[in-house]
Amino acid sequence: MESFMKQLTINLILLLLATHWLPAQSPVSTQEKNYFKWLRAAFDEQQAYGTVAYVEQRWRLAGNRGFNESIFYVEKILQQAGFVHDSTGRSKAPLTYRIEKRPLKHPTWEPLDAQLYLIGETQPLLQFKTNRNMIPVNAGTANVTAELVYVGKGSDKEMDSADVTGKIVLGETGIAGLYNAAVKRGALGAIAYSMPQYTQPGKYQHSIQFQGIGRDTVPNRCALLVHYAAKEKLKAALAKAPVQVRAVVKTSMYPSEELTLVANVQGASHRQERFVFSAHVQEPGANDNASGVGCLAEMARITAQLVRNKKFKPKRSITFLWGDEIISTRRYIQDDSVRAKGIKWGLSLDMVGEDTKKTGGTFLIEKMPDPSAVWTRGEEKHTEWGGSPLKEEALFPHYFNDLLLNRCLYEAAGTGWVVKTNPYEGGSDHTPFLQAKIPGLLMWHFTDVFYHTDGDRLDKVSAAEMKHVGVSALATAFLLTGARQQTAIALINDIKANAIQRLQTELALSKAAVQQGGDKETEKHILQVWTDWYIKALATTHDIAVAGHREKINKVIAEAQQQVREKLAACLQQL
Repeated sequence: MESFMKQLTINLILLLLATHWLPAQSPVSTQEKNYFKWLRAAFDEQQAYGTVAYVEQRWRLAGNRGFNESIFYVEKILQQAGFVHDSTGRSKAPLTYRIEKRPLKHPTWEPLDAQLYLIGETQPLLQFKTNRNMIPVNAGTANVTAELVYVGKGSDKEMDSADVTGKIVLGETGIAGLYNAAVKRGALGAIAYSMPQYTQPGKYQHSIQFQGIGRDTVPNRCALLVHYAAKEKLKAALAKAPVQVRAVVKTSMYPSEELTLVANVQGASHRQERFVFSAHVQEPGANDNASGVGCLAEMARITAQLVRNKKFKPKRSITFLWGDEIISTRRYIQDDSVRAKGIKWGLSLDMVGEDTKKTGGTFLIEKMPDPSAVWTRGEEKHTEWGGSPLKEEALFPHYFNDLLLNRCLYEAAGTGWVVKTNPYEGGSDHTPFLQAKIPGLLMWHFTDVFYHTDGDRLDKVSAAEMKHVGVSALATAFLLTGARQQTAIALINDIKANAIQRLQTELALSKAAVQQGGDKETEKHILQVWTDWYIKALATTHDIAVAGHREKINKVIAEAQQQVREKLAACLQQL
């Protein structure tokens, strides 16, 4: 009976946690309510969706035709919105843009067409027009007919035991290693199947995730990717008799230049301080990342509209950036040390438009490293994309985590929009900000069963989802680029409330852990680390207000920090 009651208590604690693991909906000032009102009225989700429809038709890699056409499409949106071209980046006009051009070190790559035939059948087993990820990035042009040989996982032992010379190998592994091992042994090419389990290949049997190989300059060697259904058919045929296949691949490689599109809304008084948005253009998907491109283009358009109508006059600058993932954002930070010092916040939009009923993905804010990245427990969890525990020294205390989350929760209230967070994992345009010690966050969706697959098309995109993301992101930027003292104080009190609520949540988790035999000192340490993180995060709030009485703001910060310390003391007594 005692054991039953103990487990019942633990279950009740965990049930309670599930109802309040996120911060409560934040009250907002009249100024912020106006921002949301204006943004909801101005954001045209159908226009954003139209941009996604244009971009997602194109297989985008830095320098190739699809990438450049997407950049120029957004440029036209900026021009129509009132942004004026400024090649130097020194114009004092309120709305400016420029396209930065840099020669690529290596030729860009573009897929054109492909078919895979099973000899003896009239219709292709696979074709590019329905599976546009079947050609690995950097694959060359080929027209090869040869016997197919199965090599399992493509290990050295499996490759060496098979007679692959003059043949095409089929392996269940990544294409890069399989292809290299095959051609090294005299094969004419390789066909690979490799899909992570979260894509549910048994259910979605016709999806292919894009992969790449090293640049292939040897003519008439084939490299192809197949989906689950094609792989199973090939294996079944091989089990009955020798099989021949024909692989037809058409690609193009050519010298080009890398384009980065940068648009600026100049701040009225603190123009060197800025909020930077980034959305990467490359990758072939609709959600990844045509949705980020389209959402950010609409955000830039309506920001310009509100500035021109004199409803919004930021004191700090806002920058919108479209380019090559991580590379363009990192360069923007590193190329100008003076500019970099003024970047106060970075926010990446990546996979922001998902129709969650179709993709299975949930909207997420990937947080900067907080203690949930060290101790991932309760409602906190990493995505299937992948995350591993961080060390305490990697923590990045800052108010930006909670401030953005509170804005999203306000947007979500009463709409049915689901907002969640995940501990830091990295891998998108927020990473360069954090590496430069600049607060950086990611707005995205996961787990997406169509992630990086040719199933990621326009029908998986939700215009309404993009609007929720765009409105929340811009409301956050508007607040931070024009915050008055009163607004800053309200936001500080928001963060304090988040801190106290987080400690209450962690206390419940620690109680459950101790009841299950966990070490009490370890649980006390977790509570202490969370407290320290929020104490430091509150200290960073001194930079929110553009102007105001610093002494008054510092007093509010100190009072908030003291209340968090008092909450810790109460928690430790209850543990």
